[in-house]
Amino acid sequence: MPELRKDPIIDRWVIISTERGKRPVFFGEETPPPKAGMCPLCQGNENMTPTELYAVRPDFSPPNSSNWTLRVVPNKFPALRIEGNLNKEGVGLYDRMNGVGAHEIVIETPLHGQTLSGMSVQDIQNVFLAYRERTIDLEKDKRFKYVMVFKNYGSVAGASLDHSHSQLIALPIVPRRVLEEINGGLAYYRYKDRCIFCDIIAEEKEDNVRVVIENENFIALSPYASRFPFEIWILPKRHEPYFAHHEKVDNYHDISEILLHILQKYDKVLNSPPYNFMIHTAPFGNGEIQHYHWHMEIIPRLTKMAGFEWGTGFYINPTPPEEATTYLKETSI
Repeated sequence: MPELRKDPIIDRWVIISTERGKRPVFFGEETPPPKAGMCPLCQGNENMTPTELYAVRPDFSPPNSSNWTLRVVPNKFPALRIEGNLNKEGVGLYDRMNGVGAHEIVIETPLHGQTLSGMSVQDIQNVFLAYRERTIDLEKDKRFKYVMVFKNYGSVAGASLDHSHSQLIALPIVPRRVLEEINGGLAYYRYKDRCIFCDIIAEEKEDNVRVVIENENFIALSPYASRFPFEIWILPKRHEPYFAHHEKVDNYHDISEILLHILQKYDKVLNSPPYNFMIHTAPFGNGEIQHYHWHMEIIPRLTKMAGFEWGTGFYINPTPPEEATTYLKETSI
């Protein structure tokens, strides 16, 4: 019989269709997008992008030249612009402000056909370190309250270029989804004097039916109330509210190791699906809060939202997270 499961963090309900669990073989493979004739993100085309903000260059070559392994550049067509003031104002009963922010592209590799799942742990660690460095830099701008790090892989997931890249957007407001998690965590903390994310980790380790992989510093699990088939969250085992405030570089090595493992499993089990990932972290200027725990959410795009989902805010997941975990753990890479 189908189940209704409630997300313990934000009280969101999910329908798990346990009696018609959709197995990986039933998920279709995405048709790859056509290759661009001239890719602006490829090595040698640095003049096609705005001036770089950050780069990893093994030979310490000059900025905006070739021979790099990673670059961060402003988005040529930004959702928000860095220039100007917010100028918040009311318009009758409505509120508005200027679209001030920052929109940056992390070019993860100089090789056009390479994907994250085909990179080394060290290369992926460099991607996380780029996220960290850019977040710390953007945090200095007092107009910004939040940086959302995310990746769209595949056209179904929203990628407009097929060269492997991810993005950062600095925002003058805290996203609603993050606020829901923060408020849910605060309500739990006031009641139990503990972090709900830390308690979820402890519960999942004890049950051991939804833990996909773990190492010394991180754990990857299928959420109890997974919204989507094969959704996975990666969390630091130690309580940490901020993604960018690590002092030890090894921590980024450990999350890189786990992310690579998951993406390679996806390739094998789900035929290299389109996916999104995003990093949820505490907003700027909140101090060492005890009720929020940063994490990374990875969502393969295997199903589509339709009228019921949009109309109710519920999600229908045809693959129970316990089954998804079993498939992933039993598949060798």
